[in-house]
Amino acid sequence: MKLFNLTKNRVAVENLTIAKNYLQRTRGLLGRKSIDENEGLLIINCNWIHMFFMKFPIDAVFLKANKTIYKVVKILDNIKPWRLSSPIFRADSVLEIKSSTVKNIISVGDELKILEDL
Repeated sequence: MKLFNLTKNRVAVENLTIAKNYLQRTRGLLGRKSIDENEGLLIINCNWIHMFFMKFPIDAVFLKANKTIYKVVKILDNIKPWRLSSPIFRADSVLEIKSSTVKNIISVGDELKILEDL
């Protein structure tokens, strides 16, 4: 799957994985050594994240879903391991991507859409 930025008319994430169930959401990116620039994890039903036991920093994009469109409500960049975010009460999902890449592809207020692979 891909994540397309409708506002900027470009692909934001080439290789998107979605964490829907409890186990997937809890595990997140734990156990990995890194994340590629074109990769992202969308955590559904989530409005805060923890970085306990993580081995690398990430950018976190907090989203509010409206049917099939996700609106960016907050961005936290370069969250280091062993930190946690505050709850973002307007958000219901979080996109985790490689640290220091968010500023190039996503801004607060952008609208994003998941594109299924054909």
